[in-house]
Amino acid sequence: MADIRPFAAYRPRPELAVRVASPPYDVVSSAEAAVLAEGNPYSFLHVARPEIDLPAGVDEHDEAVYLKGRENLEAFITEGTLRQDAAPRLYVYAQQMGSHHQVGIVACASVADYEADIIKKHEKTRADKEDDRTKHIDVLSAHDEPVFLTYRAEPEIDAVVLGITQGEPAFDFTTQDGVSHRLWAADTELSQQLADRFSAVPALYVADGHHRSAAAARVHKLRRGDGGEHGFFLAVIFPHNQMNIMAYNRVVRDPQGRSPAALLEELKKRFDLVAASELGRAKGTEAMPSGPKKFGVYVGGAWYEASVRAGTFDAKDPVAGLDCSICQDQLLGPVFDVTDPRRDKHVDFVGGIRGQAELERRVDSGEMSMAIHLYPTQMLELMAVSDAGLLMPPKSTWFEPKLRSGLFVHVF
Repeated sequence: MADIRPFAAYRPRPELAVRVASPPYDVVSSAEAAVLAEGNPYSFLHVARPEIDLPAGVDEHDEAVYLKGRENLEAFITEGTLRQDAAPRLYVYAQQMGSHHQVGIVACASVADYEADIIKKHEKTRADKEDDRTKHIDVLSAHDEPVFLTYRAEPEIDAVVLGITQGEPAFDFTTQDGVSHRLWAADTELSQQLADRFSAVPALYVADGHHRSAAAARVHKLRRGDGGEHGFFLAVIFPHNQMNIMAYNRVVRDPQGRSPAALLEELKKRFDLVAASELGRAKGTEAMPSGPKKFGVYVGGAWYEASVRAGTFDAKDPVAGLDCSICQDQLLGPVFDVTDPRRDKHVDFVGGIRGQAELERRVDSGEMSMAIHLYPTQMLELMAVSDAGLLMPPKSTWFEPKLRSGLFVHVF
């Protein structure tokens, strides 16, 4: 059963929250982080992407980068940008993006649960990214960015969370991307109520943050026995029925340099293909497939819908039946010879938030030969894969809205 703990978070002063809040380290490059933080000494990117405060060209894995992150975090605390709560508690974090609303619980999740697979995974981690996050967390002596967890929704937990959100939020602001963010600090009694209710939740699932959670477990092993709080790591935990998964799309360059007409003929051998113009789609919506086991395909300046044929995949296999798996097994592999999508330079991945226009741009520019718009992975599919102890293909899910960093920090 899930073990979550209240903690005494370091939080920004309310008037600074909107300036501190930053995108996660892994959705912006060093160059993008530098632009976002320019003129804003309070941006948490100075901690999460500390290379922006070092000379241009520094390797982001240089020892100096990790030390600069610690220096910046210590300065935020010393100068009062971040202040620690007087007592451990849980927090409730709500986000609104357009019509989508999600409310999660900010807590410390258990490394022991992670190692015992009570916290379930669905993604294979990369050693270099694990090494980077392990060094970052260890040098900071803090979990500075939360892991995004989910669980099968429980009405009793929903009711407690709803009650907390009836109070006055500690933060209430909207970021430049139009997403609103609100945070409530639960009192000691309600924090314990929530922790107790989670002790009956059989499993948590990593939605986003596999490298951060793996690194947290490694840091705990490194520091075991020193009395610190590193046996628990920072997380925001959302009920599964509030999660918003967008498509994680593909663009691919044909190594054979075939014409659009030739590529369409290859697709017709494997899929039932219909031009989007024949489906009556409004302009700007041609890319989105009409349902699962269908792909939007852009080639030669036009969109098509490719439908997967019955009996061409193992519907009983929770991985083989994923749309992203079928895309790999029936399209990227046999048509474009992409056997290892993690490393093959002929394929790239485009988060659904970038929209149809970005897919068209990548192909129309001549950079890529085809764009593939997938139907989004569903939460029940993700949990079925995790429950089976299996792994999804790379780039299977894109969650929005992203959690903002710097609103709560777990220092150990």
